[in-house]
Formats: sequence, C-alpha cells, structure tokens
Amino acid sequence: MVQTPATQTPISTIDQHCRQEADTAALATHLAASFTQFLTHQPGSHLNISLEGDLGAGKTTFARYLIQAMGHAGKVKSPTYTLCEPYPLQFQNQSVTIHHFDLYRMRDPLEWQEAGFAEHFDVPGICLIEWPEKAEGTLPALDIQIQLSAGHDENERSIKIHALSPSGAIALQEIDAS
Repeated sequence: MVQTPATQTPISTIDQHCRQEADTAALATHLAASFTQFLTHQPGSHLNISLEGDLGAGKTTFARYLIQAMGHAGKVKSPTYTLCEPYPLQFQNQSVTIHHFDLYRMRDPLEWQEAGFAEHFDVPGICLIEWPEKAEGTLPALDIQIQLSAGHDENERSIKIHALSPSGAIALQEIDAS
C-alpha cells in the first residue's frame, strides 16, 4: 500500500518562519543546495516532495525559487494548466529532471496516472508536487513534505519541512545542521 502524506510519520522536522519574501527565497536556496548535494552523492536517486498549503500560501513561488536555485536558468512556469512542467538539469556529468506538478485542477485521483505521469517518479531527480491530496492514494510515498502557511503580512510565511523517509532525512541533513 502506498502511504499518503496523512499516514506517513515524519522522521525529522524543520520549522522556519520567513518574515519576508527574501527569507523564503533564502530557505529555498538552502534546500536546493542540500538536494543538489544529495542527488550528486547518490547518482540515480530520486526524491518525491510535496508542497502543501492553502491557495495563495506561496507553493508555486517557493517551487520557482527552488528550481532556479538548483540551476534552471530559464523561466519557471506554473504547471496549473499543463499539470506537469519538466526541468532537465546537469549535475557533475549526471542528468536529473525536476518534474513540477500542480494537481489543483484534477477532479479524480487517477487522472495523473491516466496522463502517464507515474513514469516520472522513476527517473533520477525530483518530483515536486503541489496539491498532492488531489491524487491521494495513487501517489508513490513521499520523501519530504513542505507545508506553507501565509502569515499576517502578505510576504510572511511559516514553513514546516518534514523528512518522511530515510532518503528525505539524508537530503535534509545539510539544512538540519544549519
């Protein structure tokens, strides 16, 4: 049985309060460095990462900062209408892809499988999934869960990062140490 975010128990948690957008960008940059190190030191590895929060919590903005900090030089588009945007990257002679999913518009949990997206979860890199609850019960187990909550100020965010697997815990070690 595939575990969903609701049933996976965190191995470790990082809790960060970001008072302004620059703080959120800095956190995404630190995560990107940690994920890049993980993928570089474990060739062929893959991470499944959820981005969770209410509409307007900053999931797509956080994804944009993360993807650009991992080395994508172009524009990071919201996958709201396409459901998935791939970002091929090169790390020390190895190719990885970040697949950025936005499942908000899905009506049925099986839609992402019918679209052929399941194969993206087997390639080296990262699957970054916004609105994973829309595919609940059909997604592979998550390695990391990132929960974003908007604060009182429009740029303020509370961000909780949970390692849900041994790979997720290893990928977050650098962040946890800082």
